Amino acid sequence: MKISDYVINTLAAEGVTHIFEICGGALGHLLDSLYGRNDIRTVSMHHEMAAAIAAEGYARAGENIGVAMATSGPGATNLITGIGSCYFDSIPCLFITGQVNTYEYKYGKPVRQIGFQETDIVSIVKPIVKSAVLVSDPNDTQKILENSIVTAKTGRPGPVLIDLPLNIQRSEIEPSIQHAGKLPSADSAIPDEKLISHIKNLIESSSRPLILAGGGVRSSKAPQELVDFAHAAGMPVVVSLMGLDSFPHDDPLYVGMIGTYGNRYANLAVANADCIIALGTRFDTRQTGTDPETFARAAKIIHVDIDAHELNNKIKADLPVQMDVKAFLRLLNQYSRNFIMRDYTPWLAWIHKNKMNYSHDCTGDQETISPSHFLREVSKALPKDAIICVDVGQNQMWAAQIIEVKKDQRFLTQGGMASIGSALPMAIGASFAQPDRMVIVITGDGGFQLNIQELQTVYHHDLPIKIILLNNSGYGMIRQFQEQYFGGRLQSSVIGYSNPDFQKVVSAYNIPGRRICSTAEIGPALESLFSDAKPGFLEVVIHEKFRVVPKLSVNKPVEDQEPELSRDELRSAMIIDILPERDCP
Repeated sequence: MKISDYVINTLAAEGVTHIFEICGGALGHLLDSLYGRNDIRTVSMHHEMAAAIAAEGYARAGENIGVAMATSGPGATNLITGIGSCYFDSIPCLFITGQVNTYEYKYGKPVRQIGFQETDIVSIVKPIVKSAVLVSDPNDTQKILENSIVTAKTGRPGPVLIDLPLNIQRSEIEPSIQHAGKLPSADSAIPDEKLISHIKNLIESSSRPLILAGGGVRSSKAPQELVDFAHAAGMPVVVSLMGLDSFPHDDPLYVGMIGTYGNRYANLAVANADCIIALGTRFDTRQTGTDPETFARAAKIIHVDIDAHELNNKIKADLPVQMDVKAFLRLLNQYSRNFIMRDYTPWLAWIHKNKMNYSHDCTGDQETISPSHFLREVSKALPKDAIICVDVGQNQMWAAQIIEVKKDQRFLTQGGMASIGSALPMAIGASFAQPDRMVIVITGDGGFQLNIQELQTVYHHDLPIKIILLNNSGYGMIRQFQEQYFGGRLQSSVIGYSNPDFQKVVSAYNIPGRRICSTAEIGPALESLFSDAKPGFLEVVIHEKFRVVPKLSVNKPVEDQEPELSRDELRSAMIIDILPERDCP
């Protein structure tokens, strides 16, 4: 069998239905092996960065491995942003790059290049992949491919890369029985009586417990196990940005999102908890603030993560547990019936009081559209199984703070790499993974222009993607940062920045568009936008005055966000003592 045929056959057998790519000479045989197939479709994107992020979106939404391909040289290097995002956010993807013939490859020779577009992509991406391999011997192909797929999916998921030279692609092999689909189970764990006893003691001694759900809850496919445990224990749940859709927001135990731009009431809950069960989260600075010692300082912390390197990295846990989150929750669900749970009613009532006092003001006036008010209306209008793909910037934080994600909805966004322009290609991948569901893009004018060419992909495949563009004529998050720390010198976020007429641009791609500027237009615009399963575009003009609040400044504990509460009000909103104020640089 020709190796390129074997590669495509293996991916189809793995349940991969779509491959995202940009054609190039070094992909010649792989592309030819995709020709005319019905079991696996080729999605031709218009930039390799977008192809990589589309594969990421496919994996996030479909919970199967995503696949993207690119040619050698610039094609391969253009994949790097998407590869990095998959690595930082633990998304299982396979990236296949074409390479020059092995007899044209320099290997260890002290020259810069021999073959045309020859680039050592394996060395370049090694810091941001779980594995990267150049295939030099045709007989190694099967082992490398099968091992790469298993590596991407197991343990802490992540990206892998295979660099496949042209002469290897056209070589013949006789593959043995494939084993790529036989993955070790991560769903079960052997009960550890000492561990269970330690967890039992920490929970039973707490009166203000809290569950912190991170991205690992989704990575381990454990949202239902989380719901089951939270309700069995009666414990409230906060989420990180990456864990935003791991717990239904309309559940009475849902508190909110924590962190720098988190909901103030969620940060207050973290600050006052006396026991936190942290699931699949790495406690990055956007969660803890710049001084980790102030984070959850009154709490005993049970930290569960499949990656041992994340345990006790930034936050010292009282009980670090290296385990798959689903396996851990299944153990808790099995043994928690033997736990003696306190009555958490006073704790829940205290959380609810703060939630009522410090919820976002989502009212709007008739003259200007408030992003908070607009996104609250979007949240109400969304289909019950909508997939929401959110870009990076102010729009990301507004959406994360405001949108109420229901049980069957998904909220997809980048965390670690956080590349603006990611929402549209991510939506394309998600739409192919879930073709019967409406996909909504929420983006800003700055980010939208980075991958605007993918409107053609949306039109070409007639995808049910609805694009909502919040247009405030600049890089709003950078502008907000420059106002706070650089005396309002708005270099490049406003000075030197400009927009096209988005209505004309979108119409050139044959996608119907609409622009609204006042609150009265919101209802009719959303009703029209969501009325069919066709591509659609809504531009929402937002005044540049709107800022993402609340926001945490450096050297502040997470409960002390801006706009700051008076010290008396902060004391009244706390159970534990507040910290003395510190100067910010």
